[in-house]
Amino acid sequence: MEISWSDFEKIDMRVGTVLTVSNFPEARNPAYQLQIDFGPLGIKKTSAQITTRYDKNELVGKQVVAVINFPKKQIANFMSEFLVLGVVGDNKDVILLQPDSSALNGDRVL
Repeated sequence: MEISWSDFEKIDMRVGTVLTVSNFPEARNPAYQLQIDFGPLGIKKTSAQITTRYDKNELVGKQVVAVINFPKKQIANFMSEFLVLGVVGDNKDVILLQPDSSALNGDRVL
């Protein structure tokens, strides 16, 4: 299905830096809770099913790409505020999308 440029412009994708990572034992599938700094847009939280590929300690300081204008979503006892983007392989292993050079937190992705 094709979308128009005006449809694409509605998706607000931004770069942010992971500040904290914690286990999320209440999640149905193994996941982490992340706090990410989006610069002038603030610090937001989400959960991500990325436990098979990423160790908590290696995630802190990484820049990631996220969609920040989805409605908030309740996941177990946690309110997710945005969606971290990643590539999903055949085995459902998620590879996070990241800029290949340092960007400013909050920079828009086009």
